[in-house]
Amino acid sequence: MFNHLFQPIKIRDMELLNRVIMPEMGTRMANEKSEITQRLIDYHEARAKGGCGLNIVEVASVHSPSAPAHFVSISEDSFIAGHKKLTSAIHEAGGKAGIQLWQGSIAVGMDPKAKIFVASDMPFGKYTIPAITKNEIKEIVDSYGKAARRCVEAGYDCIEFHCAHNYLPHSFLSGGFNRRQDEYGGSFENRMRFPLECIEAIRNNIPEGMPLFMRIDAHDDCLPNGLIIEEIIEFCKRAKEAGVDVLDVSRGNIITPASIYEVPPIDIPNGFNVENASRIRKETGMVTIAVGRINTPELGENIIKENKADMVVMGRAQLADPEFCNKAKTGKVKDIIYCVGCNQGCYDGFCDVVNREFITCLRNPSLGHEKEYNLHKTDTPKKVLIAGGGMAGMEAARVLKERGHIPVIYEAGESLGGQFVTAGEAPGKGEMKRAAILYGEKIQALGIPVHFNTFITEDIISKENPDQVIISIGASPINLKLEGIEKKPVYNSHEVLKGKVRPEGMVAVIGGGLVGLETADALATTGNPVKVLEMKEAAGADLGSLRKIAVMQKMKSLGVEIIVNATCVAVEEQGIVIEHEGKREIVSCDSIVVAVGAKSNDNSELVALCEVKNIPFELIGDAKKPRRAINAIEEGFLVARTL
Repeated sequence: MFNHLFQPIKIRDMELLNRVIMPEMGTRMANEKSEITQRLIDYHEARAKGGCGLNIVEVASVHSPSAPAHFVSISEDSFIAGHKKLTSAIHEAGGKAGIQLWQGSIAVGMDPKAKIFVASDMPFGKYTIPAITKNEIKEIVDSYGKAARRCVEAGYDCIEFHCAHNYLPHSFLSGGFNRRQDEYGGSFENRMRFPLECIEAIRNNIPEGMPLFMRIDAHDDCLPNGLIIEEIIEFCKRAKEAGVDVLDVSRGNIITPASIYEVPPIDIPNGFNVENASRIRKETGMVTIAVGRINTPELGENIIKENKADMVVMGRAQLADPEFCNKAKTGKVKDIIYCVGCNQGCYDGFCDVVNREFITCLRNPSLGHEKEYNLHKTDTPKKVLIAGGGMAGMEAARVLKERGHIPVIYEAGESLGGQFVTAGEAPGKGEMKRAAILYGEKIQALGIPVHFNTFITEDIISKENPDQVIISIGASPINLKLEGIEKKPVYNSHEVLKGKVRPEGMVAVIGGGLVGLETADALATTGNPVKVLEMKEAAGADLGSLRKIAVMQKMKSLGVEIIVNATCVAVEEQGIVIEHEGKREIVSCDSIVVAVGAKSNDNSELVALCEVKNIPFELIGDAKKPRRAINAIEEGFLVARTL
């Protein structure tokens, strides 16, 4: 199945079993000294065992003074031994190993001890970062060559040169960043000089038969004087002459809203960058990789089949399911756990250095724990009643079943998936709804009994005689009590998203969090003029940074008016009375939608019943406390793993 996607390919002396690449995604799994850890080895080994054609080890620093902690480094000979262990593990698992050579420019500022290099003087708050000197340029170029030599010794099959995302080589190449007046700036010929010198240094230090990849941006987004695709094509032709074999075509940079294209959230269309890769491939005649929200085998297959690219990056697809390739190749597509582009674990988790040690995944709580979270059969099977068939409850049921326990789900509604399905009703979020439905089908295919439209009662407890109860009954929207609220038609956000009600006329949405904004999206998309009232200083406070960029852009395009610092105090015939900037105003509207958050559904009776009957129980997900889906699924997994 998917014969084009799983067709072998040979590049110089390297032969890959298929066209799927696990890309160089930052993980923060290296240690404080930037050394390879067993965690990172296990992470890559799992994807190689899962059938991936090529694993590329992420953003490996080439220069010690500018190498941030917890990022991989290959800047000293002392790192070689750790990299050998990693490449050996990938090879023993049946895969091929690549490594991305990187100098991160301003991105290394995540570590205050790392030296920041920029192409031109760059204002940074009250301080200006001075441009890299010519001597430092020579030092960095030399570092690329030495790092490449170490990669060969460490056993890598190929090398990728990172020349995108306003890291240092891209910053020299782009007129949006490079304002130098010397031979490294000004004309495009001059701006190509530094990245071409880096490529030549790498090529001169690796065997003739070793492929050299290059990650590039198809063009610069949201950047005045930035690169256009015609310039990229010209540069790629020059890079080919210097020894580059493969183009890995990405988009985005880390200082403008274009960052949404680096780790594109669900709001960005699947395969949004494929046509750029196709054009670059055609005009350069080079082996090309397509990148950007390619998360199904069907999409990957069509890209290869239609000759738009030679290979595809499927990164987050393999975070969500390390067995993605094996399942796709054998036609077990319904068994795949699909990435939904939520960004909660892979990007938000990467940036949240306070609460997350390394990246994770909403759909795969085992990410980063591949060995320690390996599921083992229980010696003492237990019957476990699960109250609630949302994502947390289903995750618990799946893990329990896999471990040999006997899970039984009692769901108060008529379907599985809970609020994940509701979230998937918002415009552009159909992947979430599909994922929840597929997971529900998987649960039933596993033979796990599911009782719909049923609450767990004392009679059911007596009949089932469980050893354990897991309470995962979720949360419901909070109702808002305002003086005079009966004067207007009032709906809750979930009713609107599910299509159960249709507010008329001008709609005021009270609450500018994720749910409120997605409700506004749904209403405005179907023709309602919408105003969002948010009491905080900014809307979308509960959104991750990249999703927030996309959602706020959508609000602007739809003409949704957002009023912040607005406290709703009453409702009158004309509309909602708010306190705003020290005075009272009336926001006119015909209908009101309330989206001010959720509260846990009442579980006191079931808790009391378990306590009286001395049955152990666990609260998980929103039943414990309303939070993000990533927390709920993780709790379902962890409870079931340790039972």
